[in-house]
Amino acid sequence: MKITEIRAAGLRGATPKGGWAQELDPDDNVHTLVTVHTDDGVVGVGSVFSSEALVRAALQTLEPLCLGADPREPDRVSQVLHENTFWLGRGGAISHAISGIDVAMWDILGQVTGLPVSTLLGGRYRERVRPYASVLVDDEPVLTGNLTRLAEAGFTAFKIGWGNFGRERDTVDERIVAAARDAVGPDALLAVDAGGSDAFWRRGYSWAVRTADMLAGYGVAWFEEALRPDDLDGFARLRQVSRVPISGGEVLSRRQDFARFIAGGAFDIVQPDTTKGGGLSESRRVAWLAEEFAVGFIPHGWNTAVGLAADLHLAAALPGTELVEYKTGSAYIDDLVEDPFRLDDDGMLAVPSGPGLGVRLDKFALDRFAPGHRLLPTL
Repeated sequence: MKITEIRAAGLRGATPKGGWAQELDPDDNVHTLVTVHTDDGVVGVGSVFSSEALVRAALQTLEPLCLGADPREPDRVSQVLHENTFWLGRGGAISHAISGIDVAMWDILGQVTGLPVSTLLGGRYRERVRPYASVLVDDEPVLTGNLTRLAEAGFTAFKIGWGNFGRERDTVDERIVAAARDAVGPDALLAVDAGGSDAFWRRGYSWAVRTADMLAGYGVAWFEEALRPDDLDGFARLRQVSRVPISGGEVLSRRQDFARFIAGGAFDIVQPDTTKGGGLSESRRVAWLAEEFAVGFIPHGWNTAVGLAADLHLAAALPGTELVEYKTGSAYIDDLVEDPFRLDDDGMLAVPSGPGLGVRLDKFALDRFAPGHRLLPTL
């Protein structure tokens, strides 16, 4: 089996807000689907947390390296791509695009073997994974209303962040967290994400220490992105004094970047984004490294249904990963595949059991969110 073509199409029209300083509009494109086509007619699908323009530019370099390669060897082919684009990539658009190609190749391997990706990654430690509802901070009535509705819908774990958290006064931060805890109840998992990778993040170590101490009083499960994303020393110092676990890493790419932060003692929980950091092959390597250092692993997933499927398979194949991020209210998750994800009565998501990723793109949704796309073969 050989790769014959790689196609890409950006998603537009229903892009949710990101909480960024330069806020997203529905027609902004930050998620791009990738399909890998083969001479046997098997097509795999992947997702990239990046714009179509950047993915297409990266594919001008990557596709010639992929043509003729065997997609049933995703780890090897992805490593060849990393090694042969060293001077053009080493992170950024090249690594992001490799992420989508890698996920699509794992999807192909599963289809041709008749096995789910999680089995191919080493085996399924679990059949269900607990999703945490990822919610942007908003005015308190809006935030608490959103959290209450999500709790009523069956979610038992939540993360709030960005918005005005850490961007006004400490008293505002505590009011936000107190309101959120009241809305979800004392027994629910509640995490807080400061969003330190936002443009011109101004909060530093002292604020992070004070805030971590405040969060401990509300039983917060982890404090995410409290500092700027490259502040390894700051994270390591914060972790030493914080009474809540410290997490981060969503904007890092390649295992070499994560190795510095893990070995440097920066995180209690590391959070690579499989659709940015190198795909399933690279995320799995990061997870193995984290395990050796007794660091938790929870994938970041501001995502599409394809990315969520990849995260579910990854979590299923790792002994200590019991959570995945679920971007609530996103049509790119809820409407993109033929059999949408549904919470069960325990607030859990089933890991897809079909071959490959176990999801099929909905053609009507593709026409809506990626008009004019050529992702799938024409009949």
